[in-house]
Amino acid sequence: MGDTGPNRVPLGVRIGHAMGLTSPRRVMLLAALVCVLTLSVAVPVRNYLGQRAELAAVYAQQRMLVDKIAELVRRRSLLADPEHIETQARERLRYVRPGQAPYLVQVPPGTTVALGTGGVQSAGQPWYGQLWKSINNG
Repeated sequence: MGDTGPNRVPLGVRIGHAMGLTSPRRVMLLAALVCVLTLSVAVPVRNYLGQRAELAAVYAQQRMLVDKIAELVRRRSLLADPEHIETQARERLRYVRPGQAPYLVQVPPGTTVALGTGGVQSAGQPWYGQLWKSINNG
């Protein structure tokens, strides 16, 4: 904060004197050496950190693929089971065995089936609201 006069000693020279370097030329040489070393180390460190991030991403992808392989192996074993294939054919394709009568219950859109009661209830209105709506529209 203080000294702005012509006798002020530059910071590099002061650091040089503190380190035992008395010549400004030696201080400049030391500063240049530090800059060169810093620049020569910066690029390999940046590459190292980039490769570590890339390696972490590859490990995460590998874990995801291992999980996917395990799921595919499980599905393959299920598809080798004739009972599972029959169940899937009944559920997805609505297949039935010979002699069975297929039926499909269709529920109007916007309604939900209450399990255990056997009735159909509206998702948003009570039963009397539905009744009133059907009388007015009907």
